[in-house]
Amino acid sequence: MFNTIDEAIFDLKMGKPIIVVDDEQRENEGDLVALSEKVTPELINFMITHAKGLVCTTVKADVAERLGLSLMTSQNTDPHGTAFTVSVDHQDTSTGISAEDRSCTIQALASKETAATDFKQPGHIFPLIARDGGVLERAGHTEASVDLAVLCDAAPSCAICEIIREDGTMARVPDLQKMAQTFDLKLITIESLIAYRKKHEIHVKREVKTSLPTDYGVFDVIGYSNDVDQKDHLAFVKGDLAADDPALVRIHSECLTGDIFGSHRCDCGPQLDEALKKIAAAENGVLIYMRQEGRGIGLINKLKAYQLQDAGFDTVEANEELGFAPDLREYGLSAQILQDLGIKKVNLLTNNPDKIAALESFGIEIQARIPIQTISRKESEYYMKTKQDKLGHLLEI
Repeated sequence: MFNTIDEAIFDLKMGKPIIVVDDEQRENEGDLVALSEKVTPELINFMITHAKGLVCTTVKADVAERLGLSLMTSQNTDPHGTAFTVSVDHQDTSTGISAEDRSCTIQALASKETAATDFKQPGHIFPLIARDGGVLERAGHTEASVDLAVLCDAAPSCAICEIIREDGTMARVPDLQKMAQTFDLKLITIESLIAYRKKHEIHVKREVKTSLPTDYGVFDVIGYSNDVDQKDHLAFVKGDLAADDPALVRIHSECLTGDIFGSHRCDCGPQLDEALKKIAAAENGVLIYMRQEGRGIGLINKLKAYQLQDAGFDTVEANEELGFAPDLREYGLSAQILQDLGIKKVNLLTNNPDKIAALESFGIEIQARIPIQTISRKESEYYMKTKQDKLGHLLEI
């Protein structure tokens, strides 16, 4: 159905446009995207003929500042925060609206040689400012296009244009697939670009290492920062991780109510206790403590989910009722922490097949899965059964 990011990068480098679609729960729209430095009048004509949307150019914030591109409005009420600047034409254009004039303006916006005085305001090209973190900060077409340009080793700017159907409504995935097939265009998702960046870039940074004596034994605790969720994550290390034997590993997601206050609603606290005991008894191992509370929805929303569960919803239904996916946790950062620690082979303490798949996708070899099922309590029976039936956890209930 969709192409790979590498396939899209290849076509972009060749001067071909691609189609980029965002999440179904966001705008669920497709844009034609092409590198600004390779834009031609013919490509602009293709965009306005077959995509029919508004032709824009994406730029980074420092470029917008250098070229004097002020925001179109000081009070942005767009639900997705699209950062339009004042529209421009290059000084060498005539009316500014022809395909030739628009390609001239777009190429000039991507050039390091241009200055603010090279443009007329207002004009017929609409620059959009991308967030510095790209799709890891905002999963929009603006950020996706700049990220793709960077991956192409090109000027960080693209021409983009929304794709509209013949009847004037927005094109959706089936329409975009037909267009991609008709014109031999690559079709990718922003979701896949996010995954690509997380896999191919280093996003964790080791900040501090110290010794931590605990009731379970003495661990080296290493603190990590990252530029994905901006949260601090921890690795509790036992023994020599450089050994050839697989390390005993537990990836534990934060659960304040269970880990600290002993909540009986879940099995998180007992799992943390059991994992630390097993790692302390092993020759080498690590517990990675990920700050992704409430399966990624945060503490307050987790408490709201508890309130819904009191009203009869199960843990999956409660998350969905609040507008979240059943599980928003991701384990790419965990994999990068393991890689930073020099761990390539693991015996993984888990009941969650998603963790296995995520680590394997980052090249971590799972030599064994070790179940970590604790004593069931009456208060958590329904929760555990739901994890087994709806989230696919490997439990024996």
